[in-house]
Amino acid sequence: MAAVTAHDGKALESSGTAADKQAYRSVAEMASEDQMLPEDGVDGDLYADFTANDRRDMQRMGKTQQFRRNFRMMSTIGFTICVTGTWIILLTSNTQGLIAGGMAGLFWSLCWSHVGQFFIVLSLAEMASMAPTAGGQYHWVSEFAPRKHQKLLSYLSGWLSTVSWQSIVALDAFLIGSVIQGLITLNDDSYTPTRWEATLLVFAAVIGVSLFNVFAAKHLPLAEGSFVTLYIFSFFPVIITLLVLAPKQSASDVFTKFTDNGAGWPSIALTVMVGQVSSMFVVLGSDSVAHMAEEIKDAGIVVPRSMVWSFILNVPLTFGLLLTYLFCIGDVQEALSSKTGFPFIYVFHNATGSTKATTGLTVVVLVLLTMITISSLASTSRQTFAFARDNGLPFARWLGAVHPSWHVPVNSVFFTCAFSMAFALINIGSTVAFNAMLSLSTVALMATYVVSVGCVTLKRIRGEQLPRCRWSLGRYGLSVNIVALVYSCWSFFWSFWPNSHDVNAENFNWACALFVGLMGLSGILYVVKARHVYEGPVVTVEQHKDR
Repeated sequence: MAAVTAHDGKALESSGTAADKQAYRSVAEMASEDQMLPEDGVDGDLYADFTANDRRDMQRMGKTQQFRRNFRMMSTIGFTICVTGTWIILLTSNTQGLIAGGMAGLFWSLCWSHVGQFFIVLSLAEMASMAPTAGGQYHWVSEFAPRKHQKLLSYLSGWLSTVSWQSIVALDAFLIGSVIQGLITLNDDSYTPTRWEATLLVFAAVIGVSLFNVFAAKHLPLAEGSFVTLYIFSFFPVIITLLVLAPKQSASDVFTKFTDNGAGWPSIALTVMVGQVSSMFVVLGSDSVAHMAEEIKDAGIVVPRSMVWSFILNVPLTFGLLLTYLFCIGDVQEALSSKTGFPFIYVFHNATGSTKATTGLTVVVLVLLTMITISSLASTSRQTFAFARDNGLPFARWLGAVHPSWHVPVNSVFFTCAFSMAFALINIGSTVAFNAMLSLSTVALMATYVVSVGCVTLKRIRGEQLPRCRWSLGRYGLSVNIVALVYSCWSFFWSFWPNSHDVNAENFNWACALFVGLMGLSGILYVVKARHVYEGPVVTVEQHKDR
């Protein structure tokens, strides 16, 4: 039977007799219980790991299979763990939490951020099972929003998601460049970091990860296995080194000493609320795997499971690193004033007393940051491709193209590379402007959570039917959605606050102005052009729902 091809089967089906049609069905069933035969004119290679459920989902959404489904459960979990990279992101991005709240503020804010984010993850996972598509939030909003608002809300969500993920790649690349500068500063006392050098390092980083995403995309699942192995096993030498060698803080200082290290807010409670943004950023990004859904075998069940499992598996690593870091941090003010620009490099050096040992540990962090950026760019390029495919972006035909041989959205990858490089150029002129645009990543992504979770919550409250899904929250769906919506709104609100009470042009959180500007720009584009060409994914869903 293995020798019978899909072409043979279709020939049998078209012969017209009942026996021949039954023979065709037997070919399809005996070839594999799940494997589907390719459609006419479509590369059969794409259907090698295409299950019946994948075909059903793609047909319901009115989408054509354009990617290889070469991700499995373990590689998908590995991918999600790497994109979120919580213990590495916590290590490199805790400055704001230490300034506004101190050690205890950073610890407790990360606790409630994990709890709140878990409800968001559960909500997103269920929606990803209902509609496993690279579009993610804007697609879900299109399906679940009230009919008269579907088009506009979906379009705005698409813009928010695109800008947030593009900014995340730029931020990851910026962290790589900044850590390299920190290493140079550590090893050369005469070196003075400059913004233009940081920009060139960002260029090198983003070009490198972009080339990997184009020419090594076929091997990305295998690479993710290597990434997550290194991610997990690198954790132990870092914390063991600190626990064995570093001087220790008292437990009372770590858990109960809330401090204001220059933020200047009138109360410590308000200070901690402002500083929690660091913790919010650490736990973001679980929706990344949803944008890879069209490259995952049996996506309707694998994507939601990987979302949940990757979040759970990251928890012990994150809190293990956090507790070790806080107990071993030494003088917080000295850590914040480190000439390297990163408190964690100061902590490494304070523990080991050796520049070489500190360099070795920091290089491990740098390698892991590069892996996180590779995975983030893959997810970002797919989200951009999907929104362009639905005519949501300018130059949609170009951005929504997939290379016919490599099965990679090459144009979207290169656009993401160019976007990050343009961001880095801003840093040459003004660090304030650059940091402001990067802060938009948290605000915009949280806004997509608010809109998408809000739409599915409203649909449940109204008692309207939701699409079938294989991973469901069941009777707890409404409760989980409500908690997720409340936390999303809470995080969205605090993301706009400046880090310091005495606001000036340098420490003001310009994300509020940029967010309003982005919404205004996308609104103008919608009125001028998009409302005539953008219909929203729900249109193709409705056209195919009865097929």
